[in-house]
Amino acid sequence: MGLLSLAIWTPIVFGTVLLAFGKQEQAKMVRWIALVGALIGLLVTLPLYTGFQLGTSAMQFVEKASWIPRFGINYYLGVDGISFWFVPLTAFITVIVVLASWESITERVNQYMGAFLILSGLMIGVFSALDGLLFYVFFEATLIPMYLIIGIWGGPNRIYAAFKFFLYTLMGSLLTLIALLYLYTKAGSFEILAWHQLPLTMTEQTLIFFAFFAAFAVKVPMFPVHTWLPDVHVEAPTGGSAVLAAIMLKLGAYGFLRFSMPIAPDASHEWAWLIIALSLIAVIYVGLVAIVQKDMKKLVAYSSVAHMGFVTLGFFIFNDIGVMGGLMQMIAHGFVSGAMFLCIGVLYDRVHSRDIAAYGGVVNTMPKFAAFALLFAMANCGLPGTAGFIGEWMVILGATKFNFWIGVLSATALILGAAYTLWMYKRVYFGPVTNDHVRELKDIGCREFLILGILAAAVLIMGVYPAPFTDVMGASVADLLKHVAASKL
Repeated sequence: MGLLSLAIWTPIVFGTVLLAFGKQEQAKMVRWIALVGALIGLLVTLPLYTGFQLGTSAMQFVEKASWIPRFGINYYLGVDGISFWFVPLTAFITVIVVLASWESITERVNQYMGAFLILSGLMIGVFSALDGLLFYVFFEATLIPMYLIIGIWGGPNRIYAAFKFFLYTLMGSLLTLIALLYLYTKAGSFEILAWHQLPLTMTEQTLIFFAFFAAFAVKVPMFPVHTWLPDVHVEAPTGGSAVLAAIMLKLGAYGFLRFSMPIAPDASHEWAWLIIALSLIAVIYVGLVAIVQKDMKKLVAYSSVAHMGFVTLGFFIFNDIGVMGGLMQMIAHGFVSGAMFLCIGVLYDRVHSRDIAAYGGVVNTMPKFAAFALLFAMANCGLPGTAGFIGEWMVILGATKFNFWIGVLSATALILGAAYTLWMYKRVYFGPVTNDHVRELKDIGCREFLILGILAAAVLIMGVYPAPFTDVMGASVADLLKHVAASKL
């Protein structure tokens, strides 16, 4: 079994074992088994980095086996510089989420941990799949564990939020399935790399582009199909919010790079203005919406929509610094938004309120925690020296190179990001202690310190030394742009 198969199936096997044999009275053992499964899942991704060859855009760690030979469907895996970093990132976030849910989840622990481990393997499968149908199976299968996580362990309106999440994402994906089947009839195989070379007319490209857009735009989510995300974040348990923001939103953005742009390059150029316009609306309008939120989770959810607007903007300005900036923003957002939701979870576990007004003066009772929260807030604003700065700066630079005014408009996100993030931080953490709940708060323990410490290190390392990330991406991004620049007409 290859490294990618190990990365996919290790967490799925552990998750399945927990679902099948874990019992409520064995909650402590279940947690440890889940942690061991998540750690092994992370460890098997590490040789991917040491064995990754720089300077080539070819797929690496390729595995291919016949799956449904009658229809030419293969179990076909591989990663390049575009997809590589999302494999270890997914495994890393899974470890963090298992640790973060250690004490907060007390009901059906085996099902909760099992669902997360299975979800982790499925998401790695999405980033690794080179067969169109295999991609679709993994892409759709991720909905099931996430639907259960929201619907069972979520807040008071969890059923509504879970149903909205499932309905939005499934409806968009049905058009994608039609596009995949059409490409199969044209190419005679489900191989994504063969589809990249397939000659298509402008009409075909346009229809395929919008079929993919239906699924990927909802998943990102782009304006105006973003309305499911705040509801889901508010109702989801802390771990669910962290995984949704850190990894699941990236599946849609990744789809644009793997499918939309290389399969329909002419349509991508033709309709780039639409993606850029929607991205700028997400960056500016949704940033303004975030400022007026009274619920911390809703504020960070809208912040996610604004930050993912940067990603799609970077992709569709078609220059190397923009696309690499979009990818860097995806990875940075994985660390920062995950950390932001976990910080809200720390407060919620103690006070059982997400309202900003329910807090005030937290720094007086939880100084260690407030220091971590400040670092993540600054990274969310795009402070130089943190992970949040690198991607945003590269996208703004690429946008300015593409069109000066688009660069200026995108740069307003830094001002809006600072406005809503720092205002929330000021009201929650600074000033005198406002009520007895805050007065009785105890600072973070060793487990919470470890989780936030690891995320803080990741945010700072990526912010100070981004070279390992950009070096891996360089050749694949250059090859993608060369491919997209060549017309299929």
